[in-house]
Amino acid sequence: MKRSTPGQSVPRMRPLSGRRPTVVSVLDVGSSKVACLIAQLTPRTPDKILPGRTHDLAVLGYGMQRARGMKSGMVIDLDEAEQSIRLAVDAAERMAGLTIESLIVNLTAGRLRSEIFRASVDVAGVEVDESDIQRVLAAGGSHSVTDDRSLLHSLPIGYALDGSRGIKDPTGMLGRKLSVDMHVVTAETAPIRNLELCVNRCHLEVETMVATPYAAGLSTLVDDEAELGCACVDMGGGTTSIAVFADGQFCHADAIAIGGQHVTMDIARGLSTRLADAERIKTLHGSALATSSDDHEIVGVPSVGEDSHDIINIPRGSLTRIIRPRIEEILELTRDRLAASGFAGRVGRRVVLTGGASQLTGVVEVARRIMGRNVRLGRPLGIAGLPQAAKGPAFAASVGLLIYPQVAQIEQFESRARGGLLTGTGGYIARVGQWLKDSW
Repeated sequence: MKRSTPGQSVPRMRPLSGRRPTVVSVLDVGSSKVACLIAQLTPRTPDKILPGRTHDLAVLGYGMQRARGMKSGMVIDLDEAEQSIRLAVDAAERMAGLTIESLIVNLTAGRLRSEIFRASVDVAGVEVDESDIQRVLAAGGSHSVTDDRSLLHSLPIGYALDGSRGIKDPTGMLGRKLSVDMHVVTAETAPIRNLELCVNRCHLEVETMVATPYAAGLSTLVDDEAELGCACVDMGGGTTSIAVFADGQFCHADAIAIGGQHVTMDIARGLSTRLADAERIKTLHGSALATSSDDHEIVGVPSVGEDSHDIINIPRGSLTRIIRPRIEEILELTRDRLAASGFAGRVGRRVVLTGGASQLTGVVEVARRIMGRNVRLGRPLGIAGLPQAAKGPAFAASVGLLIYPQVAQIEQFESRARGGLLTGTGGYIARVGQWLKDSW
């Protein structure tokens, strides 16, 4: 193990202005689609600020392309992936009438790993003040990572004074030892660097990277769910990712390299048809839940071959029997990962399903049975100007990337500058600098 270096941490973004509107651009790179959103974030008045929402969001531009050169959230062909990104960004820029230079990008690949670190500092039995909090956060913000992994997120999830845990804000309290629990998310460096390279080849900079399940949770969970404990499961094309929220904090992340595209592959193989036709059949007729009418409804399946126009008619029940085992496998793996995380108890009985693959008929009902919890379908919340086509679960992560800048200041990292540790974007010096910029 070695201490994290600047080369092993994703870029960090600057804090949002609290006085002026800010234009933010994001790129959702998935296994099935690439989406670019450009939005204006306008500061809310103090009486309208909500937990995690300090700004109002209004989408200015939107672009989407079918993902090429991607597999399970990882770049496998630089040229094709670059072309998909270029087309999506160009469409968003044309709609917004703006040219962008940098993007907030999501990351699903890289075998996301969550860890909890605890750091402590002595406070000599006097009242805890801001400098004590900054010291313990700085201590918690320096983590050890291996050479092949990079730091994605470093978030304080709770304080303790002299062993008494569950403190949200220790300011003004008395104690001798102040501790903080930090949730650290890391990912393999190679997929991060390849995705960043792909964006750079489009003459764009990566402002920061955000774990896909974290972004999906930010856009779909209501405050009570995040406070009481909830798991957000993002079912994408090539991956299914999990985020656990409790006490209003993001406290666990995980990902499984299996998703909706695997269902499409099963249909293509099982019915001997092309992938494009299998995707269309899945969307129009697919279900994870058997019904009494399945064996009476007929589905037309085009046969493979460019010169063949034969249509083979099959009962809808045959299609369901192909889809259901794969959906059950995904949900069983998700349930097992959640149980292994140690946070299953914190989640309680609340699960939110989101992502494109969650829209398949019957998925929510099957999830309730397999996971033994209350399950609902999550859609992006609290955003204006979003096109109708982008208001569904498939765009949860995209919208979450727009929300992320409002909560990014709580991230804690070692400073890249010489001269000791600062606390990410939320330190005293950073805040004074931002105040001077805003007031100029």
